[in-house]
This record gives sequence, structure tokens and C-alpha cells, in this order.
Amino acid sequence: MAKSKFEYVKEFEQDDNCLPNCWIVIRIDGRNFSRFCETHQFVKPNDVAALELMNRSAITVMEDFKEIILGFGQSDEYSFVFRKDTQLYKRRASKLLSNVNSLFASAYVYYWPRIFRGKELYYPPSFDARIILYPTDKNLRDYLAWRQADVHVNNLYNTCFWNLVLKGKLTPSQAEEKLRGTLASHKNELLFQEFGINYNNEPQLFRKGTTLIRKLVPDGSGRLKPAVVPLVDDIIGDRFWKENPEVIGLKSLTTYQPPNLVNSIKNTKSVSTPSSPTTMKHGNNISSQVINMNSMKEEVDPNRNRETDGDRMQCESEHICRR
Repeated sequence: MAKSKFEYVKEFEQDDNCLPNCWIVIRIDGRNFSRFCETHQFVKPNDVAALELMNRSAITVMEDFKEIILGFGQSDEYSFVFRKDTQLYKRRASKLLSNVNSLFASAYVYYWPRIFRGKELYYPPSFDARIILYPTDKNLRDYLAWRQADVHVNNLYNTCFWNLVLKGKLTPSQAEEKLRGTLASHKNELLFQEFGINYNNEPQLFRKGTTLIRKLVPDGSGRLKPAVVPLVDDIIGDRFWKENPEVIGLKSLTTYQPPNLVNSIKNTKSVSTPSSPTTMKHGNNISSQVINMNSMKEEVDPNRNRETDGDRMQCESEHICRR
């Protein structure tokens, strides 16, 4: 660019480079999604198509940004973890944040008609975004554990809330008052006693969120290619990280093993039956396949309330679901 007398304005720009040797996490969150969900009549407490759209948008981001090693999503929220040694955009926070957020939002609008067939998008959604730096592997794992624990807290509350409203015929304010101050055990008991629902039998997609990682998968010609694989799994305990050491270890990708081929995994079942762990593309029909790889055996006992590790917590933030 030719020099001019106006070039001095560049001196007002500030450097915003992220600290070196830190994990960079970008978390996006739907802006005013309560109104968005109500306007578009999302199914409550969980809309499978809406979750699929979030996952498809997140996969689009990870397919574009190869430096992202893991994504984790729930409801209208997604977190993206960049390699701690990434030099993308010279680690400038504003560039990373704006590019990831804008691509996610545009992908959400782009894939809307392919997933919500026949349902009109009445107005464009928007997402806020923040960037967080974590200096240690433990910090990063604790962050992801926090977000997965949040899935349980929110979903248990929302499952109770919407059953009280839709089946119990309470008003939203009455349902909110009834749940105020209740513990997880109280909510589990309420669901079973009043609606015959064993919360632990609810789909794990709703209770654990979706984890996106990269694996080597067959491309149909006998070769392996890297792909983004969506999983429903427990990422709070050590097992997931032992089975996928390349995520934090920044090692070469490992070959994806379907759940039924992993000897250490018991009682697995798919949320949908995939023919491939990758995102399937058939013309204009794009659907993300989410695989359940939870290896922890869950007992089915309707007479008692059960909570997994990371589920034993009180619902401190009681609010009406954003979905």
C-alpha cells in the first residue's frame, strides 16, 4: 500500500496476540436464543434438528480451521480448542475470534434449509464469542469438564421444567418456583414420581453434549483420510483422554475405531446408525453422524436416583431453558 499522510491512523491499532504456549479456546454462544427458539418453535426441552444444525456448523468450522483439535457443544453453545503451538494469524485474538464466529454463524444459516426442511428462517441468528487462554493441560481438561457438567445441570433442570409446563400444566413461573432450590436428587425423583421418567434413560446426546475430534477414517478406496468425528462420550474422566492421547499430546492422528470394535467399550449404542463416522453428504442432504462411545455401564434401576461422576452437583443457576 502506498504511503500517505493518513497512514498514521494505524498507530491506534493495538496488539492483541495471545500468550505463547497456551491453549486457545474460543467459545461461542447464541445471542438472545430464547426468543430465537420460541420464534422458530423448537421442540422442548431438546430439539434434535437444532442440535444437528449446531454440530454441522461446528464441523464446518473445524474442516476450515485445521488448527482446532477439539470442539465441544451443547444447546446453543460451542467451544473450540486450538493447538497450543498454533501460529495462525500470529495468534491475534481478534482475528481468531472474528473468523471462527463469523464462519459458524454463516454455516448455521447456510445449513438451516437442509436440516430444517420446509421451516422458514424468520431472521438471522447471532452469536457472541470470547477467547480464553489456558496454560496447562489440566486447566484445559478442567474447562471441558466444567462445560460437560453444565450440560447435565441445564438439561436436568430443563427436562423437569418443560415436563411441569407441558405435561403438568403449570405456568412457567409456577414451574420455576417449584424447582427453586432443589437438588439433582430431588429433580430425578420428581421426574420419576410425577412423569415416570428415569432421567438416566434420557438420550446421552442431551445429557453429555457432543465432542468433535479428528481421526483417520477410510475414504472408500482403501486409504485413510483425516476427518472430524462427532462423539457422545464422557470427557470428565480419564478414559476418553487415554483412548485419544493425540488430542492433548499433539501427536499424529490415530485411526478411528467404531464403538463395536473397541474391546474396552461396553453397552454402546448409536444415537443414529452411521455407515461412516464422517459427515455424510448426499447431494443437498447433509447430516452429521453422532456416535455414542460412553463405556461406563449404567444400571437400570427405576427405584433409585443415580448420578454419574461430574453429575453430583446442585443446580445453582435455575433458569428457563434457552432452547
